[in-house]
Amino acid sequence: MTDARLRRGRGSLAVSFFVQGVTFALLVTRIPAIQDRYGISDALLPAFLAAVPILAGVASVATEKIVARVGPAVVLRWAQPAVLLGLLAVGAGTELWEVAVALGLFGLAVGALDASMNMLGVSLQRAYGRSIMLGFHASYSLGGIAGASLAWVGAHWHLSLFVSYLPVVALLLPVALVGSRWYVAGGDRAVEAEGESKGSGVAFTLLLPLCLVMTFAYIGDSTVSNWSAKYLQDVLGSSEEVATVPYNAYMVTTLLGRAVGDFGVRKLGAVTVVRYGAVLAALGFAVVAVAPGAWVGIAGFTVLGLGLSVIVPQTFAAAGRLFPGASDAAVARLNVFNYVGFLIGSPLVGALGDAWSYRGAMLVPMVLVLVTVVYATSFGPGGARYGGGHERPRTVDVG
Repeated sequence: MTDARLRRGRGSLAVSFFVQGVTFALLVTRIPAIQDRYGISDALLPAFLAAVPILAGVASVATEKIVARVGPAVVLRWAQPAVLLGLLAVGAGTELWEVAVALGLFGLAVGALDASMNMLGVSLQRAYGRSIMLGFHASYSLGGIAGASLAWVGAHWHLSLFVSYLPVVALLLPVALVGSRWYVAGGDRAVEAEGESKGSGVAFTLLLPLCLVMTFAYIGDSTVSNWSAKYLQDVLGSSEEVATVPYNAYMVTTLLGRAVGDFGVRKLGAVTVVRYGAVLAALGFAVVAVAPGAWVGIAGFTVLGLGLSVIVPQTFAAAGRLFPGASDAAVARLNVFNYVGFLIGSPLVGALGDAWSYRGAMLVPMVLVLVTVVYATSFGPGGARYGGGHERPRTVDVG
């Protein structure tokens, strides 16, 4: 495989991460509008929202089997259009059953997309011989910021969901399809497929620390996305406008952390970067928990984004290093736990906040993310620096 082909593959995969960031943000930031459009009650809404990550987890498990036959590039090529069409379907219906079907399609497609996208990222990083995984997730964060901005425009101008979604899908669908022509897997697919078919020793006992880290990271992430605005307004006494700031600040620092994170991994190694990230994230939660006012709370959420930003991409990368002969299977199984964390995080903080206090509730994700420091050795060994920081991709022969 030539260096040029690897670079094209890297660029096209970065576009795929960006498109998914836009798409997912457009869904989650318009949940109140979706609820109003279909008349979903407050009691029923959690069931609809929980169905998406549950179905995504099922699809992620199934993707492990599918990629063993056709490879992750083929799965991603068709999963991404399905996600975009699922988003459009959410905005197009009028009946409750229609949004249930649309969200079901979206959840299944997202699970296949997340798994296959990260499989390709891990294999390309292996081919490059240096850390590039954080850059892909930076593209996702940038897409999330763009999607949230587009959602704000739609809400500000009182556009219907379908009118808001249609031009975005019309633009991004051909971009995704054209970009998919250059997807490449950076490893030896014949060896990988043979390893996957044999189950190649993806021992859950070895993968478990990474599964826990992934779960804890997404508990932290879902805490910010679901509770930051309420926390600022109800606990720290901010205005409604100021309450929108912490999530935006969190997204920006997540993008910044991921944009420079690969450089940090090359210089310091993955273990050190993950430890620093976990400590920063815990510090952010601690500041939020004791904040005397809104702007100190916003500072806490800002630090939190910088810390959490490096953990998830490096967890996927660590799974690929831990099981080099079965990285696709390892990534697919690990990917399930991002949905586990999402499902646990929001109800956990809400229940603790109602039963105890929201300040106290913020200490729980703080402690959980700090546990990552204990498991940081799973992100080693020293080879995590990927060959001394050389900048050109390593030419590999994949047949």
